[in-house]
Amino acid sequence: MRPSNLVRPSLALLLAAGLSTLATPTGAAHAAASTSTAATPITVTSTEQLAPGVTYGSFEVNTPRGVTVGYLLTADLRGNKVSLDLLRPDAVAQRQVVSAMTNEQGAIAGVNGDFFNNSETHTGVTPTYSSSGPEIADGDELKFAVPNAQRFGPGLAPGTSTRDVFGVGVNGKARVDTLSLDGEVRSRRGTVALSGLNQYALPVDGVGLFTSEWGAASRVRSTCGSDTSRSDPCSTHTYEVTVRGGVVTSVGQIPGAGAIPADTQVLVGREGGADALDDFAVGDRVTVREKMVSAGHPKLDFAVGGAPILRDGEPLAGLDTRTAAVRSSAGVSADGGTVYLVALAGRAPASAGFTIAELADLMVTLGADDAVNLDGGGSSTVAVREPGQAAATARNNPSDGTERAVANGIGIFVGRH
Repeated sequence: MRPSNLVRPSLALLLAAGLSTLATPTGAAHAAASTSTAATPITVTSTEQLAPGVTYGSFEVNTPRGVTVGYLLTADLRGNKVSLDLLRPDAVAQRQVVSAMTNEQGAIAGVNGDFFNNSETHTGVTPTYSSSGPEIADGDELKFAVPNAQRFGPGLAPGTSTRDVFGVGVNGKARVDTLSLDGEVRSRRGTVALSGLNQYALPVDGVGLFTSEWGAASRVRSTCGSDTSRSDPCSTHTYEVTVRGGVVTSVGQIPGAGAIPADTQVLVGREGGADALDDFAVGDRVTVREKMVSAGHPKLDFAVGGAPILRDGEPLAGLDTRTAAVRSSAGVSADGGTVYLVALAGRAPASAGFTIAELADLMVTLGADDAVNLDGGGSSTVAVREPGQAAATARNNPSDGTERAVANGIGIFVGRH
């Protein structure tokens, strides 16, 4: 049973108002604070204003498995100089804890982001720690999406993909969108299409572009697995081309590793893509062009990968209803002006968790019209810097006992732009 449209905005307004603890609400407040998610009430237990337009609070849900405590950040993007951007380490193929990224980038609060390459089954191949989906930070397009079958995390809802993102357009409005990659390599020998940008897995027969944003991690992982299985063997038919200043400077059959200089681009191909790159020779002049194109408008200024679970106020069909876990989510109101960032408590006795279907219902209740599922389990983290505090700290007792280093996150900023 989902909450009615009359109840949904009431809870969102209650949280945004910064009201005091409502552990045992009565009367009209009870109608606003106790609504239905998987037929159980939500009780707001605390809420405070971090800055004009930004609130932080906690809530409880009694599930058939026990009590789950959740933490909610709301950001009003319609004024108050509030904005969102990507929390990220120094490189795509790197990881860092959410609180450190929040503090280093000057955010007031943040949650963890996308699922990422945190483990490996390929012998001799180390994890890259890069995210599964796209990344855009302050308008810079950092990486594209791996094939669906190469993604880490729970299954995707029908009709969704690793190319789906939660982001904010240049108009300042948040939305859930889908990105595609438009890119090519041109030379006198012909044109080769790009199918990857700074990603840990390329499609079979694909060619990927790696830039200085990738970092120093090995590029071998990009040629492992397949379009149908993440655990399939690494390809034995690969090729790498290094381009500096628009000129091919080296070629080789095995993808390399190490930091890529700012004036350098590395092309990696597998199977058919390797055959296409094998035509290039040292000294060839080439032009590399790439950009990510969104299905919606206007252009996205910030984006992080996320699995859609809610569209137009309705949970998507096919969401898992059985597996409960600690989860994180990002949602947005119908007008794109209010963002809801959620992370559940990570440790017992407050960590009964939600199924993905329950998470979708929760986001409806909080006021979201569209929402995505973010990385969960030990990755779920909410970091907050309260007024008067020098630094943000993790608040949800992450499942690992301490914060897990993750690929990226969503930060809330005040007065940044």
